[in-house]
Amino acid sequence: MLSSRQIAFLTLRDVHNGAYVDVALDRILQKFPLPDTDRRLVTELVYGCTRRQRTLDAILNQIGKKNAQSQPKDLRTILHLGLYQLRYQQKIPPSAAVNTTVELAKTNKFAGLTGVVNGILRQYLRIQSAKDENIDSLILPNTEASQLGILHSFPDWIIEVWLEQFGYTETAALSAWMNQTPNLDLRINPLRTSRQAVETAFTNAGINFIPLANLDNGLRITNYRAPIQTLPGFEQGWWTVQDASAQLVGYLLNPQPGEIIIDACAAPGGKTTQIAELMGDQGQIFAIDDTPSRINKLKQNILRSQLQSIQVHTGDSRHLPQFYQTADRVLLDAPCSGLGTLHRHPDARWRQTPEKVQQLTQLQTELLNHTSTWVKPGGILVYATCTLHKSENEHIIQSFLQLHPDWKIAPPPPNSPLHTYTTPPGWLKVLPHHHNMDGFFMVRLKKTNDSP
Repeated sequence: MLSSRQIAFLTLRDVHNGAYVDVALDRILQKFPLPDTDRRLVTELVYGCTRRQRTLDAILNQIGKKNAQSQPKDLRTILHLGLYQLRYQQKIPPSAAVNTTVELAKTNKFAGLTGVVNGILRQYLRIQSAKDENIDSLILPNTEASQLGILHSFPDWIIEVWLEQFGYTETAALSAWMNQTPNLDLRINPLRTSRQAVETAFTNAGINFIPLANLDNGLRITNYRAPIQTLPGFEQGWWTVQDASAQLVGYLLNPQPGEIIIDACAAPGGKTTQIAELMGDQGQIFAIDDTPSRINKLKQNILRSQLQSIQVHTGDSRHLPQFYQTADRVLLDAPCSGLGTLHRHPDARWRQTPEKVQQLTQLQTELLNHTSTWVKPGGILVYATCTLHKSENEHIIQSFLQLHPDWKIAPPPPNSPLHTYTTPPGWLKVLPHHHNMDGFFMVRLKKTNDSP
């Protein structure tokens, strides 16, 4: 049987060769089933090493000096695993971290370099224990963006985007928050069960949870790392996995029974099914997406939730004229860079680029311009993203309003939990380090009755 660290190494090797971290991890855990404790360790090592890649590389470059630049990729992955445990996993004794990493080198054809591995890890420990020296002082450059980028392991360009919006102190806090292990939030389906029934089932199963603030149907699971399918109520459609901030979007849309609603980028269906639940499954919801694999997940979630009011439509929401002025409300949860969810998708920080963001803003603009034509006069459109980038949020809406004087920003519905997150002129911004949930941007737009 392979050790937890060997399985983590194999997963990270796949990630470094281009695989998405969640896909690579799920694939290998299916191949090598592990007890829950080992499964949690593998998950932490894989996600942690991916998140902290830049910091770990900076340390290796400092300690290893010239040799670091010429290290084989697999050897560097092994060193990442050792350093990550020494720096970020206080529950693992340093001796165990060093010894298992040396053994990992032997197992993976680096027996001749075990002395190098042992020396680098022990040099790190010596520096960290020295009273007059600290590794951070050796690796951090002078510029603010690079300092935060290396310390918290982000590309400089993401730090620069946040510095421009939030300043140094807030960006440091946001960056630190984004390196936490993510929570698992659930939205209870009131059409299938009650909050009390779910809480009782979880309590009986020994599952720890807390209520989500301002969300009557929200629960946060703590310290649970097994597959979600093993939670009570999954097959029965009692609940859907959905972060707290994403749950706010449905309340901003505020759908009413009997209305026609269009979810323009619906898959995998978290917000679509919430809309149906808020309407009591009474009305008509068109759920649109253009990716077959995501459409399949959307259909599975609808089926599991036992909802009847949703019609799935495959297509590109930039090119569907048949929906012209048919909807009372439209949700455009636009494809985005995901800078508000980097703790959940640790490899996204290394995959996204400013060039990709520019391409996304063009897509977002096209989607907003076309989906706005689906709204009846007097109707509502909610634009939402899970990113913290003004080019994809405020700038998109400002440009749209300049070109469409028949639209205006509308306040959140009265007596909703949304006013906590609202800032002038009506943006709703969820900041992770303040609100302890994914970063989100939302705005509620209203089409005037005299629209052409």
